[in-house]
Order: sequence, then C-alpha cells, then structure tokens
Amino acid sequence: MATVLITGANRGLGLEFCKQYAAEGWHVIACCRDPKAATDLMVLAAHHSRMAVFPLDMTDFLAIERLSAELATLDVDVLINNAGVYGDTSEHGFGDLDYASWSKTLTINVQAPVKMTEMFLPQLKRGGKKLVVAISSLMGSMADNGSGGSIVYRSSKAALNAAMKSIALEVKAQGIGVLIFHPGWVKTDMGGSNAPLAAAVSIKGMRQIIDEFTLAQSGHFIKYDGTPMPW
Repeated sequence: MATVLITGANRGLGLEFCKQYAAEGWHVIACCRDPKAATDLMVLAAHHSRMAVFPLDMTDFLAIERLSAELATLDVDVLINNAGVYGDTSEHGFGDLDYASWSKTLTINVQAPVKMTEMFLPQLKRGGKKLVVAISSLMGSMADNGSGGSIVYRSSKAALNAAMKSIALEVKAQGIGVLIFHPGWVKTDMGGSNAPLAAAVSIKGMRQIIDEFTLAQSGHFIKYDGTPMPW
C-alpha cells in the first residue's frame, strides 16, 4: 500500500488529508508540532492501524533531520508539505511590520518545505508515486495581486512557489515530481468561517490530481480543481 507523509496534520487541510488517505487505506505518516494537543488527529490515528503520528516542529531543522533518520527505511510515495502560518496581523501592516514574525513565517512556509524535500529525497526515490506536494496559495501570485496587503504571507508563498519550481526542475531527471497547489479559500482556522469551500472538497480535488499525476505536470502551479494558476 502507498505511503503519504503529511506536515501540519493536526488541523485544517492537513487533518483532512489524513482523514481521506487513511480512509483509502494508505499508510499515513502524520506530523505536527504537539501531538498531545492534537486531539482530533490522535482520535483519527487510534482508529487506523496504518496511521502513525510524529512530533515535528517545522522551525527545528535538526528535528527534520532526526525524523528522516528515524524513517530512513520508509518508502514515501507522496510528501505533502502542508504546514504553514499566516504571519500577518492587523496591528502590523506596512509601516509597522513585525520583522521577527516575517522571518519565522519564511522559515515555516518556505525553508521548512525545502528542508523536508531535501531530507526525504531518498525515501521518495524508493516510492512508487515519487511526488512532492507543496500547499501554496493564490496570494503568492504576483500577477494576481491587485489589492496589496498581507506582505508577510504573500511573500512567503511567492518564495515557496519559486523554490518548488526550481526543485521540480532539479529532481525531474530522478523521476521525482513536484506539484504546487492553491487549495482555494477553505473553511479552516486560517481561512476563516466566511470561506466558501469545505476542506473535504478541496482535499478531494487535490487527491484526484495527485492520483492522476504524470511527470509532465511537474512544477505546475494549479488550483485544487486543476485550473492553472498565474505566477
């Protein structure tokens, strides 16, 4: 059975990825900062014998290295770099930006997914699907930015897109693919209650694209329903 490794698995899109892949019988490796506080995730894992939960702080790159070493013999079909933070606040817009928060956001949203991809490359090479997924956002699109604002979040997702596009080109010869997703405006803690899209719908769409992925699609920036997104 195929194996998926998911970061930011304790809530929102990450938790829904876990639910859907576990229901399909996949071996699910779920990572979150504090499993003891991730009640919904732990309840889910208790009902699926092929699901395992690991603590992982995305700001701790040594922890990422240790997890890769711990899972050195694992074959990974799909690595889903889902963990992310917003970073912007209404109190700290342009003119009074919180640079410490910006740096932390860049670490979690950009550097950590790259580090995960680097450290789990051997496991991905042995997998069947050989696919890296990055959960980005249309807010990372410079072509689509007509309103400004959200400098911290926008810049982090634009940087994620650039990094993952480069990685896609570098690993393609090894048979490894990269997909960059805009999941839509989803009802999550980050998306808020006014968002029009249910997490289950977004994840179902992305899973279908993942299932049908071919290497010719590597490096593409697409919406959960397959629509190409502007860079």
